[in-house]
Amino acid sequence: MGLFDKFKKTEEKETLKTHNLGGCIITKSLNDGTSKLKWIFREESVNPVDNGWRALGDTDTEEYINVPENNLVVDFDRLVEIEPAVLAIYDMPVGTDMEFDSQRKVFIDTNTGKEYR
Repeated sequence: MGLFDKFKKTEEKETLKTHNLGGCIITKSLNDGTSKLKWIFREESVNPVDNGWRALGDTDTEEYINVPENNLVVDFDRLVEIEPAVLAIYDMPVGTDMEFDSQRKVFIDTNTGKEYR
């Protein structure tokens, strides 16, 4: 069973759907607007439509993200609607692990400290 298979289909929000950048996993709190983007990382894709990106909110705890219902498969365009700055790092490779500074609108590589805008 693939990662995308374990999540139930949820109510989809209307998105622009103009980029055709595939699907990603975000937390329910990000989707609902109860948290802001804080962490984003890229894993190996689990199927052809998965782009590998995973995004977590600033209020998400380990306990929260370990509950499957709190993780949603969405079109990457939904994440762009939540935080447009993610387009700047879309092409980063698998293994990328970033913290997002929402005040400065900058991504910080958690391994090197390098900043990306």
